[in-house]
Amino acid sequence: MTTMIAYEANFDGLVGPTHNYSGLSFGNIASRKNQGSVANPRLAALQGLKKMKKLADMGFKQGVLPPQERPNIAELRSLGFGGSDAEVIRAACKHAPLLYSSMLSASSMWSANAATVSPSANTADGKVHFTVANLNNKLHRSIEHTQTSRTLRAIFRDEKFFVHHDALPGCPQLGDEGAANHTRFCQHYGERGVELFVYGASGFNMAARRPKNFPARQTMEASQAIIRLHGLDEKNVVLAQQNPDVIDAGVFHNDVIAVGNGNVLFCHELAFVDQHGVMNEIGVKLGKSFVPIQVTSDEVSVEDAVESYLFNSQLLTLAGGGMLLLVPEECRTNTRVWNYLQKLVTLGTPISEVLAMDLRESMKNGGGPACLRLRVELTEKELAAVNPATLMNDALYGRLTAWVEKHYRDRIGEVELGDPALLNECRAALDELTKILALGSIYPFQRA
Repeated sequence: MTTMIAYEANFDGLVGPTHNYSGLSFGNIASRKNQGSVANPRLAALQGLKKMKKLADMGFKQGVLPPQERPNIAELRSLGFGGSDAEVIRAACKHAPLLYSSMLSASSMWSANAATVSPSANTADGKVHFTVANLNNKLHRSIEHTQTSRTLRAIFRDEKFFVHHDALPGCPQLGDEGAANHTRFCQHYGERGVELFVYGASGFNMAARRPKNFPARQTMEASQAIIRLHGLDEKNVVLAQQNPDVIDAGVFHNDVIAVGNGNVLFCHELAFVDQHGVMNEIGVKLGKSFVPIQVTSDEVSVEDAVESYLFNSQLLTLAGGGMLLLVPEECRTNTRVWNYLQKLVTLGTPISEVLAMDLRESMKNGGGPACLRLRVELTEKELAAVNPATLMNDALYGRLTAWVEKHYRDRIGEVELGDPALLNECRAALDELTKILALGSIYPFQRA
């Protein structure tokens, strides 16, 4: 089979104007720990943009995904709040503050949860397939998929290359968290590889092993449905269960305990229920080139991994050979983790460089470098079919930085959360952003 020239592109979610710390994500330790803290949306967005620009400058294909309209007035109206937009906001904030917080969340910034993506080299019809995640385990995320679908269709428009599937039914048995529980392995981009789907528990078999304290957000049945929708051959798929004990330790998604790219899987030794079986199956299906790098508990504990987000990193293939591991700054400040990373680059594994970046505003809500990006493997022709205005370069970085400085507040705390002016600020920002990114009228308020 001839290998096409192809690339791994990363599309990062822009942090939205309502970024705040409401502690909505049960099972996400950082989210609950920082509940009630004062957030800085402007700084958060600028930190994310710096990461995108850094990777683009290094030669990686980097794209941008826009935030969603918040607060979500349409959802609040569907829940019984009436009157003007300002009256809806005031009533919801006063009488149902927790519900209102869910409708205000900027959680779409973590675009690893936007969708599961299979490259054309793996799918039966030879097209790139997207299945938008239903995220039904958390109310504030379950309202995202409709807008996410509109956004992805505006960026990946050409039906000759791209297929878009709606979210799976929003029920507990089919909980789907997107690419945070999915990894694609290959020897070379553009050729058929292996897709790893990780689930927390069975949606139907309640007697099967599952976490005791925190929810298993991804179900086996949801992963199986996506495998069918994308037309994947079972010879190129590995279905693995996440270790319930690490879910109870705060590993709410697989990308908090494992990251993979190319022929490398970097993970903790306690990541999966049948760790040996998972490694063996990937190795058999991918071939002898597979390189598992398993970190032992003696080297880095699960607690340290969760605190530092060591595995919620980006593993990127360098043009000159080797791989770059982009980690959050918290890895540098954790002595045990940083000592391990200094040793890692000397062991002769494909990981030859480590880069730490400051993403503290996102990290305080439990989202690291891997959470912020959706990986999309694209051939040259497919990349040429992507909306070019969404691809990062010097000009776009300058425009987006100025846009953030113009529209974003530098403080959102408890008082600011109930300010009706936030809605108009968000709409004004998004209206301008759709022009910068040439997305058209993708938001309902633009069509009203």
